[in-house]
Amino acid sequence: MTRTPLRPLARILKARAKGEDPDAIEAENRRKRHEAMADKQRQRAEGRLLVLGLAFFCAFGVIGMRMGALASSIPEEPRASAVGNPIIGQRSDVIDRNGRILATNLATHSLYAHPRDMINPEHAARELVKIFPELDEAKLLKDFTGDRRFLWIRRQISPEQMQAVHDIGSPGLLFGPREMRLYPNGPIAAHILGGASYGREGVASAEVIGVAGVERQFDAYLRDPANEGAPLQLSLDLTVQAAAEQVLAGGMSIMNAKGAASVLMDIHTGEIISMVSLPDFDPNNRPHVLTEGDQSDSPLFNRAVQGVYELGSAFKIFTVAQAMELGLVNPNTMIDTQGPLTWGRFRIRDFKDYGPELSVTDVIVESSNIGTARIAMQIGAQRQRDFLGSLGFLKATPVEMVEAPTGAPLLPRNWSEISTMTISYGHGLSTSPLHLATGYASLLNGGTEVMPTLLRRENVEPGPRIVSEAVSRRSADMLRQVVTRGTASFGEVPGYEVGGKTGTADKPRTRGGGYYDDKVISTFASIFPANDPQYVLIVTLDEPSENSGDEPRRTAGWTAVPVAGEMIRRVAPLLGLRPQVDSPQSVGVTLTSN
Repeated sequence: MTRTPLRPLARILKARAKGEDPDAIEAENRRKRHEAMADKQRQRAEGRLLVLGLAFFCAFGVIGMRMGALASSIPEEPRASAVGNPIIGQRSDVIDRNGRILATNLATHSLYAHPRDMINPEHAARELVKIFPELDEAKLLKDFTGDRRFLWIRRQISPEQMQAVHDIGSPGLLFGPREMRLYPNGPIAAHILGGASYGREGVASAEVIGVAGVERQFDAYLRDPANEGAPLQLSLDLTVQAAAEQVLAGGMSIMNAKGAASVLMDIHTGEIISMVSLPDFDPNNRPHVLTEGDQSDSPLFNRAVQGVYELGSAFKIFTVAQAMELGLVNPNTMIDTQGPLTWGRFRIRDFKDYGPELSVTDVIVESSNIGTARIAMQIGAQRQRDFLGSLGFLKATPVEMVEAPTGAPLLPRNWSEISTMTISYGHGLSTSPLHLATGYASLLNGGTEVMPTLLRRENVEPGPRIVSEAVSRRSADMLRQVVTRGTASFGEVPGYEVGGKTGTADKPRTRGGGYYDDKVISTFASIFPANDPQYVLIVTLDEPSENSGDEPRRTAGWTAVPVAGEMIRRVAPLLGLRPQVDSPQSVGVTLTSN
């Protein structure tokens, strides 16, 4: 800006020449300068007021919008924030093949204390014990009056308990929002679901983590926010699972068994429709793991997956099927069954004398150990081992459970000729009921390998071929004859063609070696309908004893078979299988037209 002088020389000289007062010029210029300065300051002040007014307008506008948003939102308790990785409390549901809930979340609260904020710790401790009888009043009072600043009281409480704690009126008792895992069906499918617990915990949320079963196997998936809450769908059918558990529990009680297991599998896809292990537990209140003794005595032990047993004569069909596949025998080939069969110091005997020889079909129907062992001798150790390996009997099942690796089969140290003979009729090789179900499915679905799964499958490509379709059909026919005229007659279910093989194996002693004289594992491995197999069902009872007669009967024909028959009668309609009803023959009067 150009500054104008107060006494410009040119004007001063002109004013003096004209006799005017030069001071007037200075006064006029000073006045103009002051006026210009005043105008400039006024403009600056007006600009500042305008900016300040706009700022206040925007601030009040934002405040008004926020107040409107809060007024229209759902009220909720404020949540504390913490620095670090957030605790993910959400967890996806687990559903069955039809979309019914198996595991879900329930909004609840935790209870914790800030002892330094308590006014009357004695009263708070006394009232809390009335609400939660499992708490120790003396310990609570010690914690409330000590140096602790924070104390967990209950990880989760019900709404009624929350209200009762509210009524205590202590400012030091506080609640934290969280989710708990809920299993609305109680103990149904408990071993499959496993259970969940809390991981990292905060006052505002808690991390729900799986501790067993599919909850732990798919823990990362269930907790992944990227899935946007998409549920985990299992292959189980909740209705069929409930019916199977009810029947198996009744059979276990009637047969005076120590434990029981069952596996129901789709023979073509390997989907596990039902899997039961008894005794069971409620995953909403999961019991503690045994710290001593035999873990198989714990209700947490999954007998269907973790229980490896010698499953007895149920294995005989594999020996016969392999021999037919190799062209060594056919269903009518006669086999020497004279006994005992001697190998070194070992003697192999049959349950009774079946005569000098039996056909291959009758070896299965009558369940001849000697006949099966002679067929196995034709096969040989290496070929037998390779065949059983192709059926999955030499390694743990790949089913989607964290417990599966613990159910690895127990194999002989030296797969000798005597091992080949005994394994042919189910002794000397210990496997789980799930192994047996998988083997039967692969053999009898047309002869292609299936893999057991707990996940819902839509389309499954056939696996590698194990045996030909002809051998698979002949094997199914033999199993059908075991029910119609053999050791599994109690397994017949009107309207449904059932085929299967019994297996009774002496139970090994836990100490000292050898076998018990009066304790067995009885098994019935069945398929239905036998003319076109769709499902395989394995029922295993631990130490059963049917006592309705003069002497206890422990064989599978008297124990596992009737239980399996009742289970098929109950679940077959639930699976959508229509019973086959023979049309009655027209007898007597015939209506004719006049």
